[in-house]
Amino acid sequence: MTAREQTKQVPVGNVSLGGGSPVLVQSMLNVPAGDVAGNVAQAVRLEKAGCEILRVAVPTLEDARLVTAIKEKTSIPLVADIHFDYKIALACAERGVDKIRINPGNIGEDSRVKAVAVACRERGIPIRIGVNSGSVEKHILAKHGAPTAEALCESALYHVGLLEKFDFTDIVIALKSSHVPTMVQAYRRMSRLTRYPLHLGVTEAGTVRAGLLKSGAGIGALLLDGIGDTIRISLTADPAEEVAAGKELLRALGLRRQGPSLVACPTCGRTQINLIPLAEQVEEYLRTVDKPITVAVMGCVVNGPGEAREADIGIAGGKKEGLIFKKGEILRKVPEERLLEELKQEIALL
Repeated sequence: MTAREQTKQVPVGNVSLGGGSPVLVQSMLNVPAGDVAGNVAQAVRLEKAGCEILRVAVPTLEDARLVTAIKEKTSIPLVADIHFDYKIALACAERGVDKIRINPGNIGEDSRVKAVAVACRERGIPIRIGVNSGSVEKHILAKHGAPTAEALCESALYHVGLLEKFDFTDIVIALKSSHVPTMVQAYRRMSRLTRYPLHLGVTEAGTVRAGLLKSGAGIGALLLDGIGDTIRISLTADPAEEVAAGKELLRALGLRRQGPSLVACPTCGRTQINLIPLAEQVEEYLRTVDKPITVAVMGCVVNGPGEAREADIGIAGGKKEGLIFKKGEILRKVPEERLLEELKQEIALL
């Protein structure tokens, strides 16, 4: 039995984390909090893109109105991201938020922690503790000398203890670092120390290229270990890119069969077709497809159908033309300029 199957199951709105539940993909709105209409529009777009849990920053009491506005237009669970002010957490709980991200050690005296714990318990709202390498408490940092994996875990368990003190146990833990080895070590350590669900992520991973590599390495390694109940691939990019990347990572690891998967060859000297833009066009089109299929885009007719034999449908390029093939069997030859359209037609028939 994997660590994922042994974690405590925590309800988040209309889904569950932990206890063997499917690994869910998260993202976060990046529209300024004061722009309510902009946040709502982006939330709707991310839900359509397949986001399964959505987080929004709520920096002031007035911004708690975002919770009501977003929940009126979307159905996926909404997480309020709160720092320092426990009154904002209470306001978001009253407005029906599905989860609160707050570190109880940062909100002051025990009476404030108790107020948040009671409000969330009464409404069935879980709390995510989010520790990262830049937020470790000074006394813990002094003890370990740096934001090590051990320091991240000790910090998280400190916050957990503050909630458990008031019999609150619907907790999710995140231990994020921009240093991938530290992040992996921290989550592996935490999975041995607690049974609370874990939210995986590499913080401040960077722009799309670097962010995807770091996140794939760190999050992928943990998921293959059976660790992690929900993920966010943090990118300095449109949040929709985070959602697409998260879903693709889960498919690549065999944890998700929802939606299409693209197989594309890297090209070589045999390639006689303009394959790279063609593959990009196919990838873009597949974002609109909701079928659990594998689509192949191969560079040559010599090896294409054979190497991609397991693909449900695919194309293999030749000189100014290509083949449409299905499960390794050639269907027909098509001029290069018609390959994309005819591939779309075949996908529609699957």
